[in-house]
Amino acid sequence: MVEDEQAARVLLFLRLPRVVMAMVAGAALSVSGVLMQAITRNPLVSPYTIGVSSAAGFGASVAIMFGVGVQAAGVYFVPLSAFACALLCAVCVFSLAWWRGMGAQAMILTGIALMYLFSAMTAAVQFVATEEQLARVVHWTFGSLNGVQWDAVGLCAVLLAVILPVMQRKAWQLNALTVAGDDVAQSLGMNVRRLRVTAILLSVVAAAGVISFVGVIGFVGLIGPHLARMIIGGDHRLLIPFAAICGAALLLVADTVGRLAFSPTVLPVGIVVAFVGVPMFLHLVISRKRETFA
Repeated sequence: MVEDEQAARVLLFLRLPRVVMAMVAGAALSVSGVLMQAITRNPLVSPYTIGVSSAAGFGASVAIMFGVGVQAAGVYFVPLSAFACALLCAVCVFSLAWWRGMGAQAMILTGIALMYLFSAMTAAVQFVATEEQLARVVHWTFGSLNGVQWDAVGLCAVLLAVILPVMQRKAWQLNALTVAGDDVAQSLGMNVRRLRVTAILLSVVAAAGVISFVGVIGFVGLIGPHLARMIIGGDHRLLIPFAAICGAALLLVADTVGRLAFSPTVLPVGIVVAFVGVPMFLHLVISRKRETFA
């Protein structure tokens, strides 16, 4: 009887939150990638490639380094610090790209520059950290679903539940923008600037919210949208929900592989995704065509 209760608790409070969080996080990152690629009309844009993930990693590293834990600011201090830095990075990238009249290419280059900057600052934090702090920072930056609690799952699920229907209603506007460009979209009566601001805000909140709890998981926001496009095409009315499904399945499979491949050692899901994401990213760079959004 006691063993049955223990097994039930393990399933309910360890296994099940991990599985649900994998699906929610994968869906949120993939939808974030779809929105970023749509508003920039560039298939190489994702939360990882514009520096949002690296900024979140720096924010978490600083919070861990200064040792502000449960007694000082609650268990959410590290996620809040990561979330704030991710938002700051996104504001810098998109403000330089659009408010200063620069294009999508400049936005990507700015994001890459900030990604390296935040990575360097994270390395500096690791250099001066104690062994215990260093272990926590490295574990966080690898990206992992270990120890995920139901409250974190609930918060991320709420974000996704709000963002999905909002952007689904704007799917036809995203179609017009990605296929025909700004001029045609404006001629159809669309407020392109408002659409971009809305999509940027929601995509960054989705990505930053997930990353702040599970750590740096790259390439899901890149791979998920492209898998969905390969299967159903570029119509955002279908692409947005299907990309969420692809992202959820991708991260769930990656986490399962990470747990089983080297059992009993659990490989962080961020590492597993990177092994798939890096080759696909290079393939996209080499074979990039305008027809990606057709």
